[in-house]
Amino acid sequence: MSLEDTGTSSCCAPSRADSESGAARKAGAHLSVSASKPRRPAEMVALEGGIFLMGAEGPECVAADREGPVREVEVEAFSIDRCAVSNRRFAEFAGATGYVTDAERYGWSFVFGGLLPDEFPDTRGAIQAPWWRQVFGACWYRPEGPHSSLDDRADHPVVHVSWRDAEAFCRWSGGRLPTEAEWEFAARGGLVQKRFPWGDDLEPGGEHRMNVWQGTFPAENTLGDGYLGTCPVDAFPANGYGLRNATGNVWEWCADSFDGAEAMVTRGGSYLCHDSYCNRYRVAARSSNTVDTSTGNTGFRCARDPLTNQETR
Repeated sequence: MSLEDTGTSSCCAPSRADSESGAARKAGAHLSVSASKPRRPAEMVALEGGIFLMGAEGPECVAADREGPVREVEVEAFSIDRCAVSNRRFAEFAGATGYVTDAERYGWSFVFGGLLPDEFPDTRGAIQAPWWRQVFGACWYRPEGPHSSLDDRADHPVVHVSWRDAEAFCRWSGGRLPTEAEWEFAARGGLVQKRFPWGDDLEPGGEHRMNVWQGTFPAENTLGDGYLGTCPVDAFPANGYGLRNATGNVWEWCADSFDGAEAMVTRGGSYLCHDSYCNRYRVAARSSNTVDTSTGNTGFRCARDPLTNQETR
C-alpha cells in the first residue's frame, strides 16, 4: 500500500510502498526472557493430513482474491502451532539472536489510527484506507509507536512482522511457515466447507467466537467481543483440531506466493475485519502482502514436518 501522496491501497492490510532508508535498530530489553536456543514447540498439534475441499464460491467471495473454485486438495501429515506466535515467544527469538525486523530497519510500520491517542502527531495515511497510519518507531515491541510497549501483551500475537521476519523465526524454532493448503486444512478443524472454524454462523447463539470489529467501521467499535486491538493468542474456544484464533485477531503469513511474484499469502482476517467492507475472516478467504511489509494486524504461526513419538506430549 502506498501512502497518501504516493499511491493506492487495500482495505485489509497496507503494503510498504518504497524501501525508505532508516538506520537498523537492534532490539533492546522488550520482555524479561533468557533464551540461548529455541525451545521445543510443545504447543503444536500433529495432523495426519488428507484430502479436503479447499476454497469457496459465492457472493461473499472477492473475485480478485481467487478463493475458488472449490477443489479437492491433499496435504501430507504435518504439525502446526495451536496458537499464533506470541510476543513472549518472539522476544525469546530476538533476545537469543539479536534479530532486527524489517520494521526496525525501515524505522516505521503501519498502525491502525484508532489505536493512537488523540494527541498523537499527524501522520501520513494510505489512500482508500486512511485509518492506516505511517508511524515512525512502530515495531513489534512498540506496537503503536514510541509511546507504547508490550506491557500486559506478552501473550498477544506478535505483530509488525514481515514475511521475512516470520520465516526467520520459524527457521530458528526448527519449523517453517505453513503452506496455504496446510493452513486452511488446519483452520477448518475437520469441518467441510463451513464459513468459520466452528460452523456457518458468525456468532452462534449470540456468542463471540473470534476477535473482529463490531459496530461501524472505522468510527465505532462496540467491543462486543471484549477487544479493540489484539487479544491473547489463546482467547476464544479452539476448533476441532485444537487451533485457537484461526480466524480474526491477526492475519497469518503462509509460505506461498499469492500471484507467483512478490506478494505472499496471508490468511484468517484480523481484529479490523467487518462485513461492511472486509469479510475476509472466513476460513477460505485470502489476502496478500509484500515480503517486507509489516502492519499492526499481521502475525503468523509455525508448522513443521511430522513430529516423532519422542517429540510429542
